[in-house]
Amino acid sequence: MKDKLKKIKLIGFDVDGVFTDGKIYINENGEESKAFHTQDGQGIRQLLEIGIKILVISGRKSKAAEKRMIELGVNDYFLGYREKKEIFLKKIKDYQIKLTECAYVGDDISDRDVLDIVGFPIVVSNARDEIKKSAFYTTHKGGGNGAIREISDLIINAKDK
Repeated sequence: MKDKLKKIKLIGFDVDGVFTDGKIYINENGEESKAFHTQDGQGIRQLLEIGIKILVISGRKSKAAEKRMIELGVNDYFLGYREKKEIFLKKIKDYQIKLTECAYVGDDISDRDVLDIVGFPIVVSNARDEIKKSAFYTTHKGGGNGAIREISDLIINAKDK
């Protein structure tokens, strides 16, 4: 596993169910809010610091998710895109990164197309059972509850950073 982790140059993430616990809160004014784990945010910052590209693709548009990506310094985020594979392939071509040098983290069927093509497919522990079959690694922590930090620590440790 360490050899595969060492090769990673780009990691992609879903938002709902990965950055969050998958719950969507809508108040009486119709405004949406989400909860993000601070340790996951630190994990993203650490990955960026060691030169790992971060790509976030979500099927839902969300002002809360956009605000969080900006706070974390993630430049490549695509919200409201259901066809994740197309975006993923375009971005790795732009960066001249091979699929074997990519990881992706998902939790539901909309993530399967990308999970099935990357060198290191990851799902969070609270992912759908049918998606877990596509994963090389399943986190111990759930989405929105430290799973991203778990992944970032694995990559950073594998790269001896």
